Amino acid sequence: MSGRYDAIVIGAGHNGLTTAALLARQGRRVLVLEQKEHIGGLAAAEEFHPGFWSCGVFQDTTLVSRRVADELELARHGLRWRTAPPDVLALGAPGDSLLLAGEVARATAAIRQRQPQDGERYPRYIAALEGLREVLRSFLDAAPLDPTSNEALDPRVLWRPGLRLRRLGRRGLLEFLRLPPLCTADWLDEWFADDLLKAALSLPPLASTFMGPRSPGGTALLLRQAGLAGPGVEGGGPALVAAIAGAARTHGAEIRNGAPVAEVRMAGKVQGVKLASGETFDAPVVAASCHPQQLLALLTLRSLPGRLTERLQHYRSRGTTAQVLFALRAPLRFKGYENLPVEFARTGASMLDIERAFDAVKYGRIAERPVLEIHAPSSNGEARPPGDRAVAPAGAVAPAGAVASVLVHYAPWNLEPGWDAKQRDRLGERVQEMVRERASGLEVVARRVFAPPDFEALYALPGGNLHHGDHALDQLLLRPAAGCVGYRTPIPGLYLCGSGSHPGGGLTCLPGALAARSILAD
Repeated sequence: MSGRYDAIVIGAGHNGLTTAALLARQGRRVLVLEQKEHIGGLAAAEEFHPGFWSCGVFQDTTLVSRRVADELELARHGLRWRTAPPDVLALGAPGDSLLLAGEVARATAAIRQRQPQDGERYPRYIAALEGLREVLRSFLDAAPLDPTSNEALDPRVLWRPGLRLRRLGRRGLLEFLRLPPLCTADWLDEWFADDLLKAALSLPPLASTFMGPRSPGGTALLLRQAGLAGPGVEGGGPALVAAIAGAARTHGAEIRNGAPVAEVRMAGKVQGVKLASGETFDAPVVAASCHPQQLLALLTLRSLPGRLTERLQHYRSRGTTAQVLFALRAPLRFKGYENLPVEFARTGASMLDIERAFDAVKYGRIAERPVLEIHAPSSNGEARPPGDRAVAPAGAVAPAGAVASVLVHYAPWNLEPGWDAKQRDRLGERVQEMVRERASGLEVVARRVFAPPDFEALYALPGGNLHHGDHALDQLLLRPAAGCVGYRTPIPGLYLCGSGSHPGGGLTCLPGALAARSILAD
């Protein structure tokens, strides 16, 4: 069996679906091929215990591009935006916490109670990031310029970003040039005194990276986050995926699950793909949302120039995140906040705590006190997995049965002495105890642990890296490698559209959207 399409997209994660939806919207006949039995990738809801569903691996939707969502009219497909970024409870030593509200005024009031000087400086810190946001978005929300191309020498191409930088003024321009190489610890130390506040601000850009607060270049990741930041999506990743898939299907895209691609067929240029089942599909364009190194496995030997193949083989993709899922008898409540449902929380009393956790991963170990990002979604079905079932079924265990998802930073892919059932259980116990210290009446029904090698196996992620490759300065400026920076590859018709391309990982939809723009331009 075979078919003819204008474009084939490999992978039905949020980026692959975005590429498909935008191409289909322009009248292209598009086929999306997904190896798993359901769509969504790292943003998909998963049943990890009978009747209990996670909201996916990715918990943070505040980086989703509003421009892309509006272009695809995702509101017509059920997407709802939060009115403000979600509140986050910063958890220090037991008994010490700070509710960092998404609204600046509320956050400022809470910070001022702990440290008046920090309360005065926090709005200025937010304003400083806002002042850079237009420039940051102009770089993040556009296809990157390949510095090795002739285009990079064209003054007509270079004048626009140069003009944006000049608009910052002398002081703003110097600050913009100073910040990217800095570590987050140095820059946040310039602003604040409260260790808990600095830890809470430093963790999100460093999450799932091979960097700690003292690593050079960390502030570039903080600026990246600031440039992408928005209010977030109601219902999390599953709601986002459902809306994009709805848009893609509305415009005629076909989505096929349980269809792993075995080979990208070529004859000097892209011809189509061959499935593991032996089926073939023809198309002059193939866009791969998979990990760049995974794409290499789908190409015939010597398809790419040898130097580019070598660069991709040495593309760093070290996983540093595990996930522990809890099926609970009742919604998670934190001590001191029993009457206030808290959806997001982070541990780490100081940036030193985060740095020590990172130190351990360098040597294949997990710190005794890893850093946790806790997501406790409500059980009222706001984020619904396939079949329109709630996150946890009311009455399945207790009337208020619920789920908690914990991302564990830093957990090495190459754990010594290796990941086995004992090591996974040991990590689960350690995380459960840390949560229990801060939660009221934690009643666990079941627990499931996913280590970086599990992410590698389940989602075809070499090294178990959730961002499809390290977020390091060199791998963000030339992502994934020179020779395929702007979504195009040296093979005519073959494109990259996943998180291994600019502007990197997380739930943004931008790699998929910008790749679609490049395909349509060609």
